[in-house]
Amino acid sequence: MEPVTIVEGRVSVLRRADVDTDQIIPKQFLKRIERTGFGEFLFYDWVRSGEITLEPNPILVAGRNFGCGSSREHAPWALQDFGFRAIVAPSFADIFHGNCTKVGLLPVVLPEDVVTELMDAGEARIDLRAQTVTFAGREVRFDIDPDVKHRLVNGLDDIGLTLQHEADISAYEASGRSDHAPVTTSLA
Repeated sequence: MEPVTIVEGRVSVLRRADVDTDQIIPKQFLKRIERTGFGEFLFYDWVRSGEITLEPNPILVAGRNFGCGSSREHAPWALQDFGFRAIVAPSFADIFHGNCTKVGLLPVVLPEDVVTELMDAGEARIDLRAQTVTFAGREVRFDIDPDVKHRLVNGLDDIGLTLQHEADISAYEASGRSDHAPVTTSLA
């Protein structure tokens, strides 16, 4: 996973609340297991009908409760594959928020009035280390879980976190203790 420290540039605006994962990436495109190739299907129905147009800017700014609905991992994959590196909204669905952080897509929660101002600003700079969003001559702080921040700043997905203990894992395997672990399945 690529480390996330600064995300800056133009913002794409989605002035909608309660955007669910079924709209972010419709079910008919969930046949792949790779994390790539989903961007072209992002908001498929809305884009194809002409309801919305989005540019692949680094920052997406959206309404409250973004990412609600089913818990599909494909939604953050599609957003990231399209080109977004951060999403700013007043709130996110919990599972969606967690799925974003696991792939290096930064979810930033700001008050609704600030999000509206950011939508009108056109561009922004998000500094994860300082936990600030700067736009239109203004700087606003945001909160983020310290463990999530550590993972993002250091580019650590779940595998990366595990590999931080590679020496301990190797020592355990070399000790032979792993050969005598309890068996939890039956072959009967």
